[in-house]
Amino acid sequence: MIFIVMGVSGCGKTTIGEALAKRFGCDFEDADSFHSQSNKDKMHEGIPLTDDDRWPWLRAIRQSIVRKQGDAMPHVYACSALKRAYRDVLRDGDKDVTFVYLQGTLEVLSERIKTRTRHFFDPSLLNSQLETLEPPGPEEAIAVSITLSPAQIVEEVLDSIAM
Repeated sequence: MIFIVMGVSGCGKTTIGEALAKRFGCDFEDADSFHSQSNKDKMHEGIPLTDDDRWPWLRAIRQSIVRKQGDAMPHVYACSALKRAYRDVLRDGDKDVTFVYLQGTLEVLSERIKTRTRHFFDPSLLNSQLETLEPPGPEEAIAVSITLSPAQIVEEVLDSIAM
């Protein structure tokens, strides 16, 4: 089983992804590590990525997913996966890929981003990400509010997959 914790910047993808991986006893990877340096530079400078910037990045993550499935162990990724088309590339029809959507308001997300350190994402891009976001429906992802504590979010996800 592959889990992809998704949402806009500041929603807690890394925190929740790491916590889920710990609970599953598996590895975690942040999709940001798959970005090219030019993509990272753009985001740092406050320049939104285009779909052309994202396709190679998404394909690289999908290749990693296929490799991890060969290990026959669960694996957790954190990835924005803002559009359904992006999620389609990551899933590629694979029923063993589960998305966890971390939902939050602009106010909560903005406050979280202000307090982050050592991250290449320019806070001014949050509005661009929210405009790009195509929230997944219940058939596509497990949705959890970021107003819950990380432990509560993990429990909600575990309860959802146990059903």
